[in-house]
Amino acid sequence: MMQKPQSSSDRSETTIGVALAERSYDIVIGEGLIEAAGKRIAAVLPGARCAVVSDTHVAALYMPRLAAILKREGLLLGEAVVPPGEASKSFPVLAELSERLLKLGVERGDAVIAFGGGVVGDLAGFAASILRRGVRLVQMPTSLLAQVDSSVGGKTGIDVSLGKNLIGAFHQPSLVLADTSLLATLPPREFRAGYAEIAKYGLLGDAPFFAWLEESWPEIFSGSGEARLEAIATSCRAKAAIVAADEREETGARALLNLGHTFGHALEAFAGFSDRLLHGEAIAIGMRQAFAFSAEIGLCPAQDATRVERHFQAVGLPTGVAAIPGKGPTPAELLALMAQDKKVKGGKLAFVLARGVGEAFLDRDVPLDRLTDFLTRECATGS
Repeated sequence: MMQKPQSSSDRSETTIGVALAERSYDIVIGEGLIEAAGKRIAAVLPGARCAVVSDTHVAALYMPRLAAILKREGLLLGEAVVPPGEASKSFPVLAELSERLLKLGVERGDAVIAFGGGVVGDLAGFAASILRRGVRLVQMPTSLLAQVDSSVGGKTGIDVSLGKNLIGAFHQPSLVLADTSLLATLPPREFRAGYAEIAKYGLLGDAPFFAWLEESWPEIFSGSGEARLEAIATSCRAKAAIVAADEREETGARALLNLGHTFGHALEAFAGFSDRLLHGEAIAIGMRQAFAFSAEIGLCPAQDATRVERHFQAVGLPTGVAAIPGKGPTPAELLALMAQDKKVKGGKLAFVLARGVGEAFLDRDVPLDRLTDFLTRECATGS
């Protein structure tokens, strides 16, 4: 099992610390956290006022409630709402959001609250990192993917035509409040996409956790019992430990979090960062491909690659490029997009591959001819 940082918990709430010296913060996970958001933020950031950033979907459901809670504590500066979807992670939307936050009166000692899924967290976090050369950030993730992955660790950014998250900054939050009750309104497709990131933590370094997921996923999806809270908390503990060990991907430990992402981000870019392929869906395909490629070049037992594919199929996640509506990519298109990956060093592609379930590693010497052959078959069969 992956080493777990100190945490405290009861039946309904878990607190996990992210140990980053003066930038340390807590991830609080539980039901109904939105009700005490004002008091919790005020305790962590005394004197700060808050501007809330959300998208139109989340704002329609929950913004009046959160705004009233913050206003009651004297914290609310105002709200900024952006369109939903990956397309909002762009220079034009970033510019409009930054102008809006300045007009709301956000000062250096204030905070931006990212209240939404991964898109809002990445966009609002990047805006916070550059606004007045950096204001505080509170992450209040409302999607499963954001609660287990993107809200933790300080990565913020936007997309450009050449690839995903290529413009951004490291900007750690001061607090993460993951209210699991907000997942009740998440569409099933979005929930499944978020689950891919939960499975990732088992696949990259915690084989017992992945085995537990294979048995417990129906309970996680139904929300009955404590399995959902445990899955989210275990994922956050794993990410907190990795981030504490390698905050800026300098030693290679944090690069393991990119399992499936070199393949997956290329697929997302090919699909135009659109609803044709959600991030978690792309990462599910990418992880299946990472294990299949690892098996093909003799690194990973074939039965482990099959196990990954069968689990994703069982939960309803896509496992091949045929899942992308419309014309599929060519090997050349995918290789060109992979060449823009942030892990490229010295012009060489780097992949997170696997020696088995729970045994991921970073390989900076992937044979290009074998990769091209693999992608040719992937694109031809769509499997």
